[in-house]
Amino acid sequence: MSALIPATIVTGFLGSGKTTLLNRVLNEAHGSKIAVIENEFGEENIDSDILVREQGEQIVQMSNGCICCTIRDDLRATLADLAHKRRKGELAFDRVIIETTGVADPGPVAQTFFMDDEVASQYMLDAILTLVDAKHANQQLDTRQEARRQVGFADQIFISKADLVSADELADLQHRLTHMNPRAKQTVVHFGEVPLSQVLDLKGFNLNAKLDIDPDFLKADEHDHDHHDHDHHHHEHGEHCNHPHHHHHDDDVKSFVFRADKPFDPAKLEDFLGAIVQIYGPRMLRYKGVLWMQGIERKVVFQGVHQLMGSDLAAPWGPQEPRQSKMVFIGIDLPRDLLEQGLRQSLVA
Repeated sequence: MSALIPATIVTGFLGSGKTTLLNRVLNEAHGSKIAVIENEFGEENIDSDILVREQGEQIVQMSNGCICCTIRDDLRATLADLAHKRRKGELAFDRVIIETTGVADPGPVAQTFFMDDEVASQYMLDAILTLVDAKHANQQLDTRQEARRQVGFADQIFISKADLVSADELADLQHRLTHMNPRAKQTVVHFGEVPLSQVLDLKGFNLNAKLDIDPDFLKADEHDHDHHDHDHHHHEHGEHCNHPHHHHHDDDVKSFVFRADKPFDPAKLEDFLGAIVQIYGPRMLRYKGVLWMQGIERKVVFQGVHQLMGSDLAAPWGPQEPRQSKMVFIGIDLPRDLLEQGLRQSLVA
């Protein structure tokens, strides 16, 4: 069977630069043949001067070999159609980039790659990229849950228009984004000048044992243990203890890290996580962990999007390596106390 086609989801609010980034990808001579799927409800479309549309045709060839197509019905059908044409030799492309509309929740788009057998047999979801406009981000994050969700889903966050804000405002925004999603790498970019190596082949959905969490976040996390107030108004909570100029935004999209130095009982953990995703799945955006399981000599890595969860065996534990489990959960108002209690009860007594 031929290798799977890598797919990248690009999301972000209006004006954050998604179209600039995609136009660059479509115009650049990068030697890679890319199919860009555009959600055609977008308020800003790919430059019409590079798209000469045939009447009724939804797939357009670019001069550099890329193709662009709009989603007429659903994503699943579009992906299946592209893969079919590629197999028949009618289209040549190496990878797919999907641009979601500014208000879209990337969750269902990501789930398409796991739920649908036809899509899963052809494509591999590589990563979700979220573009954040530094100038308007705080207001968007305060007022729009979709914007907060897009941050929570991201594997990579690109911050655009940073030159329009002060260094302190940028630092405050980055701190806020880290609290919402410590897994995603943040990169400050200028209009579409992103090296393609930072956009493609990020392997954000790979089940590998490297759990990227910013070490400063973990330190901050220890400090933040008492910030559990269940007050969901977006007002400032006063200054943050270890960062004098950072305000504490009480966003509903939050992350927390769970660590344990005892092994998990595999059956108990499976029961508990299974029950949790049944109840809280719609609010669980991304979660990932490297686990020490009783009776298994290798690391177990697991991750999920909403109700979909998968796990895999990774490398063996090294002879000198301290065995511990580390998990990160990113979601909307998740019941942290309940999750931590259930995870602790799933450890070997």
